[in-house]
Amino acid sequence: MLTDAELTVLGLVVERPRHGYELDEVVSDRGMREWTALGFSSIYYVLGKLRDRGLVAEVQGGRAHPKAKKTFTATEAGRKACAAAAEAAIAQLRPVHPPVLVGLANSPALPPGRLAAALAQRAEAVQERLAEVRRAAAAQPDVPPFVRAIFAYSIAQLEAEAGWLEGMP
Repeated sequence: MLTDAELTVLGLVVERPRHGYELDEVVSDRGMREWTALGFSSIYYVLGKLRDRGLVAEVQGGRAHPKAKKTFTATEAGRKACAAAAEAAIAQLRPVHPPVLVGLANSPALPPGRLAAALAQRAEAVQERLAEVRRAAAAQPDVPPFVRAIFAYSIAQLEAEAGWLEGMP
């Protein structure tokens, strides 16, 4: 079984051979940091784990980035593992644990007026994030269809939350 971070890195390497700096750029450009726990410092750690499991391998060749030391490509086993994990991630409904639900469950402990203030603050943050995702999607018009689908899903989720927040007291 692959973690979300492992599947994300592996999937990007399945797309084409990449080095850690390029992986970090793609993760940032596609807004993947919003839904994966994948910082730059963990990319090489994840690549090492994938290499140790035989899912990626180092490739020889020119350095595509001045700081890049290693470029990785997916092995056949990596391609199969990525396909299986991606299909399961799409098909299977998994529970999510948004902190907002924990906060709402404990909102009776808030002083009067603080729930409304917290919801207003969240609504503002959702609108800001929605604008960021829309800008990022518009700035990359020539991305593959699956990347457009990721942006579209993120926008739909944020729009749904914005609508929910509008209906809150």
